[in-house]
Amino acid sequence: MNRALPVVRLRVPTDEDAVAWHRVFDDPDVMEFQGGRSAELSVYEELTARQRRHDAERGFCLWTILDRDDRVLGFTGAQPWPREWGPRGEIEIGWRLGREHWGQGYVTAAAQMTLERVRAAGPSGVVAMVDARNARSIAVAERLGMRLAEVFTTPESNREGRCYRLTW
Repeated sequence: MNRALPVVRLRVPTDEDAVAWHRVFDDPDVMEFQGGRSAELSVYEELTARQRRHDAERGFCLWTILDRDDRVLGFTGAQPWPREWGPRGEIEIGWRLGREHWGQGYVTAAAQMTLERVRAAGPSGVVAMVDARNARSIAVAERLGMRLAEVFTTPESNREGRCYRLTW
């Protein structure tokens, strides 16, 4: 039985969202597949500023996810793949959610909105780069209709990763 997805809203990240992201992601479980520990506030300040530029230039970015009460839950969105290895030149969709909001459908709802916005902005598809141990993110990618395109080893951590792809 499919349950209804929760109501979420996406917004271009504000300066204040850097502080909110830092707070929401300051959890070893949330950061397990991003190095295992929280980033400094300055990392989120730079990230939110970069996302505002992406939105202005491309029409998409990593947006802040808000619930119906305008609480910051995390982010989802898309941006050009930033590394020298992997799907260079492609658009990566991604998400990160505060631990207390896991398992409630927020990421799937927000990522579906992201796909609609990215499609409208012009790219012909997206990829999702996921740590092979991250069953929750793999499930989201599959719920979005993405298919496994490649299995790889990450140069930074020497871990197995999976590249999921969706074209339209």
